[in-house]
Amino acid sequence: MRPRTLSAPIPWLLSSLLISGCALTPDSQSEPEPTLSPAAFEARIGQLEEQIAQSCDRSDTQAANERQQTELLAELRDAGITLRHLRGDIERLEQRRGDDPVLIPAECSGELSETLSSKEMVGRAEWIGLPDVGTYLRARVDSGANTSSLSATDVTRFERDGEDWVRFKLGLNDDDIVVDNVRDEWIERPVERRVRILQAAGSESRPVVSMMMSLGPIRETVEFTLSDRTHLNYPVLLGRRFLMDIAVIDVAENYLHPRPEFPGGRPASEAPEDEINDRDEEEG
Repeated sequence: MRPRTLSAPIPWLLSSLLISGCALTPDSQSEPEPTLSPAAFEARIGQLEEQIAQSCDRSDTQAANERQQTELLAELRDAGITLRHLRGDIERLEQRRGDDPVLIPAECSGELSETLSSKEMVGRAEWIGLPDVGTYLRARVDSGANTSSLSATDVTRFERDGEDWVRFKLGLNDDDIVVDNVRDEWIERPVERRVRILQAAGSESRPVVSMMMSLGPIRETVEFTLSDRTHLNYPVLLGRRFLMDIAVIDVAENYLHPRPEFPGGRPASEAPEDEINDRDEEEG
């Protein structure tokens, strides 16, 4: 058998393939495009964010400095105005040097004036009258005490018409100024209530009675707790319940109101002598 020989078209086909193959092969001389890895991309983004944040911080700091500068300028202007006013006051004072001082009376508000005008002024000690008993007594005015107190001894409880009553005598010393014929008289009053008094030795329950009382132009029914005050200088103490809404205290004064007069008692004209003795007693 005769061997098969390549015909002419085959070498032409090979040549064409070689030529076309060379054309499809990428250029070995061109440079590849640069690429970023994910880590490098994140790092670059972080750098950009940090640069932007620093730029914003600088802007905020600048704005804060501008605000602070504006506030300082405003304070400086205010200080300048105050200084000019002070200089004017100094100049006016220098012009008045050698003249009598000018006193500017304080003005009370109308509301405060009306409130005070509707109340009676009392001193730290006053004469009070007990019209139902028929005597006058010295009283200490004390806003620190809640309920007023009357010196009483021989306090005895009893019942009348189903109600609690007490019978007592005025607790007085020989030096107490009083209408003499009432010293040993029994006084009877219904018990309004009872109050518990806390003391160092313990608590004590005291009866409270209501009695008509006069002090200058004031005439009121006053609640008194009954207790033995013979060891104290004043047989009567007037507390806040009496003072409320009707009186104010001038602690620098004594006996602003005249002593009431009762049958068998001393005339009101002799009260100043008793008041002097009272002041001596207080100072002692």
